[in-house]
Amino acid sequence: MQYSKPMIDLVYEIRRRVDGELKPGIKLANPDMLQELAEFYHRCKDTITRLLIKELLTLAGEVWLAQIDTQIKKVSAPGPAKKVSKIYRGHINLTDAPTQQTAPPATTTKLPDTPKKQVRIYRGQVID
Repeated sequence: MQYSKPMIDLVYEIRRRVDGELKPGIKLANPDMLQELAEFYHRCKDTITRLLIKELLTLAGEVWLAQIDTQIKKVSAPGPAKKVSKIYRGHINLTDAPTQQTAPPATTTKLPDTPKKQVRIYRGQVID
């Protein structure tokens, strides 16, 4: 397999984050590296490492990503809330995904729409 620059960067970051027992196997010269990472994906507790592995397998191709998805379908059970990753200036922030709740039927009277005044914000502060 031929690795692109983003894939190489992800491999280095994953290698930095994993346990010492798995580090010898995470090398670009290892032909079974992607398979080992796909297996490690389900044992890993760190969400950022899981996201990095999933991103690497996405860049590697649909075949590799399908291995994780098929294993997820076999193992999937109701678990913790889903996370959304946001990357800002190289830092990965994880936040809970908004839950989709059904709204109760509207029984109250609806007021006519009033035009909203535009709020201006400068450096995180509201300007009058």
